[in-house]
Amino acid sequence: MRIEGVRLVGVTDPAPAGLVDVTITDGVVASVEPAADPSADNGWLMPGLWDKHVHLGQWSLTSARLDLAPAKSSTQAVELVRERLEEFPDWPVIGWGHRPTAWDDAPVVSDLDAIETDQPIVLICGDGHHGWLNTRALQMLALPTREGVVAEGEWFQAYGRLTTVLGTDGTGPDAYRRTMEAAAAQGIVGLVDFEFSGGVAEWLERWSEGADLLRIRMASYADGLADVLARGLRSGDPLGDDPRLTMGPLKIISDGSLNTRTAWCCEPYAEKAVHGFPLGQPNQTPEELRDLLGSATDAGLDVAVHAIGDRAVTEALAAFADTGARGGIEHVQLTTRDDVRRMAALGVRASVQPAHLLDDREVTERLWPGRAERCFPLRWMLDDGVDVVLGSDAPVSPLDPWLAIAAAVHRAFDGDEAWHPEQSITAREALAASTDGRGTIAVGHPADFVLLSADPLDGDNDEAHASRLRSMGEHVRGTWVAGDQIL
Repeated sequence: MRIEGVRLVGVTDPAPAGLVDVTITDGVVASVEPAADPSADNGWLMPGLWDKHVHLGQWSLTSARLDLAPAKSSTQAVELVRERLEEFPDWPVIGWGHRPTAWDDAPVVSDLDAIETDQPIVLICGDGHHGWLNTRALQMLALPTREGVVAEGEWFQAYGRLTTVLGTDGTGPDAYRRTMEAAAAQGIVGLVDFEFSGGVAEWLERWSEGADLLRIRMASYADGLADVLARGLRSGDPLGDDPRLTMGPLKIISDGSLNTRTAWCCEPYAEKAVHGFPLGQPNQTPEELRDLLGSATDAGLDVAVHAIGDRAVTEALAAFADTGARGGIEHVQLTTRDDVRRMAALGVRASVQPAHLLDDREVTERLWPGRAERCFPLRWMLDDGVDVVLGSDAPVSPLDPWLAIAAAVHRAFDGDEAWHPEQSITAREALAASTDGRGTIAVGHPADFVLLSADPLDGDNDEAHASRLRSMGEHVRGTWVAGDQIL
C-alpha cells in the first residue's frame, strides 16, 4: 500500500523537503521516497494521535446524560433534573458536569428524593470524583443510605456498577465503536482506557463484537489486579490474539481532586476545605501505595498514579524511588520545580490533561491562591527532561486531542488572556507529546497516521495559532491504524 504525494509534518526530526510517497508493508512503514508525481499535493501526513487518559465507557455514555454544567446552585441542578423527568418520566437520570465548589448550597440526597419519581438519579461531578444520588439509586448500587454525596474510593467502586442503573445502553460494543469512529475522525489512533470496568474479559468480549477500530491499552485498578496476575499479563502484552488490544498500567488513585477539595496539598485550601482535612487527603497510606507499586513492578506492570495535589506528587515520587516502579503520574496538576526535577531523574512520565486548566483556572486562584504558577507546569517539565504525554480525561474534558494541544500552547480559550503563559509549550512539543513517542514518520514506524489538509505547525505558537489548532479536526482527511485506513 502507498500513500502518495504528501508532505510530512516535522514532529521531531526535520521532515523531508517536498512531497513524498509512503509505502506500507505489514502495517509498518517500508519506505519514504520522493513523490513519483510531484504535482499531486494531497496534504500533510503525521503520526496518529493518542489520548493517554480516557474513561471510554463513561465518554460513550455522554449522549445519554443530562448536562449539569450550567447549574450554579444545588437548587438549579435539582430543577434541571425535574425538567428531565417531566420530559422522560420512565428513564433513569444520569447527569454529568455539576461543580459545586462555588455553590452556596451543598448537594444533598433529600433534595433529589423530594422529586416525585421512582427512577434512580445519578449525578456525576464534573471532575468525576463524586456522585450525588437519590435514595433509589443508592439502593440499586448497593450503597448505604446517607444525606451527602458518594465520594472518592467508595464512588470509584460504584462507578463500574452504573449499568445496574442504566442498563447497557450507551456502553455496548456498538456505542464503543461509534466513539472510536468519532475519535478517528479527529486523527486519533490509540487510547489508554482508565474505565472502571470488568477488565480483561469485558474488553475481549467487546473487541470480538466489533469495538476494535483503534489501538487500546487497558488499565487495571487494584480490584482487578488479581485477574491480571492470574492471566500472566504484563504491560504491553496483547490481551488476546490482536496486538492492537494490549495490557496497560495499574492505575492507582492516590488523592482526590481540586473541585472536591480532596487533592492532597502541602498548604491548606483557602476556603471550604473538607472538615478535618484542610490539606485534602490521600486515598492510601504511604505503605499501601508502596505495596501497590511493588506488586505491579514484580508482575511486570507499569503504574499510573493519579496525583493532583503537590503533596500527592511528592509522596508518589517517593514511592517510585523506593520501589523502582516504572510508569508515570497522571494529572500532575500542582507540583514544585524540585519535584519536576525528581520526575526527570527517576524517569517518571507526566501524563497531563491541558484542557483542565481552561476549566480550573478560576477555582485554582480561589482555593490555591499564590500557587497558580505551579499548576500544569508543562514548560518546566520539558525543560527539565520529563517525558510528557497528553490526554483528555474524557468525559471530564472532551475527547478532543486538538483542544488539549491548543490549551498546552496558549493556556486559554479564544479571546482570554493566557493563564501563566510562561508554562506554555510549542505546537511542535505538544504534537510530540500526543503521538505515543513517534517523531516524524520514518521507515520502521507503525503505519498509524493522520492525513491533514493543513500544516498544524503553521503558526507562531500564539493565540491565533492555538485557535487554528482547535479547529484542526476539521482538516482530517484520513486516519490509518496498522496500515488500514479506518477513516
